[in-house]
Amino acid sequence: MDQNAELGDFLRSHRARLTPESVGMASNGGARRVPGLRREEVAHLAGVSTDYYARLEQGRHPKVSESVLNAVARALRLGPVERDYLLHIARPRVANPPRGNVRPQRVRPEVHQMLEVLGSVSPAFVVNHRLDVLASNYLARSLITDFDAMTARERNFARFVLFAPAAKELYGNWASIAQIIVANLRLSAGRHPDDARLNELIGEACVKVPEFNAWWASHRLDDCSNGAQLFHHAVVGDLTLHHEALAFVTDPDQTMCLYTAEPGSPSAQTLALLASWSAPDASTETRGRGRSERHSAPGPAAGHAAPQQQQ
Repeated sequence: MDQNAELGDFLRSHRARLTPESVGMASNGGARRVPGLRREEVAHLAGVSTDYYARLEQGRHPKVSESVLNAVARALRLGPVERDYLLHIARPRVANPPRGNVRPQRVRPEVHQMLEVLGSVSPAFVVNHRLDVLASNYLARSLITDFDAMTARERNFARFVLFAPAAKELYGNWASIAQIIVANLRLSAGRHPDDARLNELIGEACVKVPEFNAWWASHRLDDCSNGAQLFHHAVVGDLTLHHEALAFVTDPDQTMCLYTAEPGSPSAQTLALLASWSAPDASTETRGRGRSERHSAPGPAAGHAAPQQQQ
């Protein structure tokens, strides 16, 4: 990714989202040739000269200070995630030389134990910055897809959401979820501009997903930290779960994605039914009962095929 071009595009896209009124400035009337704030208005809000800001937007100011970037972030009303992204792309670190035979990431045994303990109550899986799925419990594989049955290259949450036809059936709000995934990929691309596998994934999405280019051009950023998701599961029906992303202090490039249901809600009952149906030691009778007891919203429920049990 060309970080100079990315910096300019990022600043222009966020400048276009603001109006003089939204930042407490007089509009001075008259039609504007471009949407949003003018460069001189952002420069005034940030306390820098118009020429300085113009060079920053053009990627022609390689030694910009953190204090100036913070001022620009405040002027553009950037949130914490967007501010962090601006610092990464405006002051890129020296890339490490590529190393041969890079060892795959490993999930600590304690984390595997945590996933196993959660397996009967909460779907959970661990990802890295590319959204490669490094580990998952059986309830996550039953709810979403069988990550363990995939090749190492395909075992990626973004690939499943963006490319798999089953994902459009599984997620009741697929377009919203997909846009969050794209926003997460853009955030990761800014932090890891030289990641070949990440860039390959983004390039593939540009070709395979018709909506991707427009979503990417919006410069939306999201760390997928939390939110509600609606699922249409093929076996147990509809359920709404809360998603939470938990970062590991000792493993900074690993994040646990955890799903929970509101206690006592219909979704909690449905999730318990899925856990019973998909448990490794579940009987054929239990799985048959899961299909017969399913409840869903009006209309046929969609979803992925029943997952294969892990050996």
